[in-house]
Amino acid sequence: MDFIITSLQSWDIEIGSTIKNTAMEISKKNRVLYINTPSSFTHWLRTPKKKTEVRVNDNLHIVYCNLPALPVNSMPFKWLFNIANYCNNYILARTIKKAIRNHQVKEYVHLIDTDIYRSRYLKQLLHPALSIYYRRDYIIGVDYWRRYGPACEQALVRQADIVITNSSYFTEELKPLNPNIYTTNTGVNLSLYDGNILHDIPADLEDIPSPRIGYTGAIIERRLDADLLYAVAQKLPQYNFVFVGPEDDFFAQHPLHTLKNTYFTGHREVAELPAYIQHFDVCLNPQKVNPITEGNYPLKIDEYLAIGKPVVATSTHTMREVFAEYTHLATDVDSYLYAIQKALGETEDAELKNARIAFAQTHSWAHSVEKIYKAIDIYKTTSKK
Repeated sequence: MDFIITSLQSWDIEIGSTIKNTAMEISKKNRVLYINTPSSFTHWLRTPKKKTEVRVNDNLHIVYCNLPALPVNSMPFKWLFNIANYCNNYILARTIKKAIRNHQVKEYVHLIDTDIYRSRYLKQLLHPALSIYYRRDYIIGVDYWRRYGPACEQALVRQADIVITNSSYFTEELKPLNPNIYTTNTGVNLSLYDGNILHDIPADLEDIPSPRIGYTGAIIERRLDADLLYAVAQKLPQYNFVFVGPEDDFFAQHPLHTLKNTYFTGHREVAELPAYIQHFDVCLNPQKVNPITEGNYPLKIDEYLAIGKPVVATSTHTMREVFAEYTHLATDVDSYLYAIQKALGETEDAELKNARIAFAQTHSWAHSVEKIYKAIDIYKTTSKK
């Protein structure tokens, strides 16, 4: 099969990405055209040299749409938004049709990854053999998407041949709109996050003594509980808290930076993260509990576990359903304090480490993508009847 992927996420994103890993895995057996759109009009203006296409491997091609989308979210009326958004879809469809001709694509699967605006009308404009909508984040819970996003996503879910999600929480929410829905969860790059590989300690960790309580990933207000972290770090001054990843403005200005036992490394390449994780004593995922995080599948938990590390995380639906047996779940400052200290007592437990690694290895990208293939096979079989 050929796959065409349109995503809200740029291929050039600096942090780890579920859809990029999914595309890479699909490309092991199928040709994939990943349509890369400018992240914003400003980003487009600042990019002097416009790419047209980049080949990642023999089967995976990144196709660049070099016309930015109109800023439709600021439209004051729904009818005006719909017209402008259709124009954006039409522009994107032209790029895709050109790529289809260039690569001599016949029949293909169109996978829409949470791209609820720019892919809203692509099924009508492109007529793919099969249309899949993939919800892996609750983006309509973000302020930017709240006005027009819900209607667009509902339309995409209703018209899709198949809907996939990365958590049962999302599946139950969307099932009334489309019964052909499947939970795939996500995977972990087991060749990168390998608990049996020994890494040298990163230079910026060498002067930070253990115990190190660490986090890797984007450090953003709508997902992480900064006030909880501040209280926990204050109450555990003998522990050092290390945050590896890019910060938003809120975190960059938060009093967390004033504490003597907190350290922020800034952005690090994905390939560097296993070394940081390996040299943490305990790994954290201190999420806020809100509509954005409650049903989200936290990829970093699999990454932590694949290295064999004790994990303390906020108790969300997915954490309770998928990871409860292999992590310590907390809900407030006191339970975080207890969980971190209990997790520290497990750092030398080889049996627990091996159990974590074995569990994470059941969440490979191959396993996740195989569920997509199975959903396609079921649809093809039932649609012929």
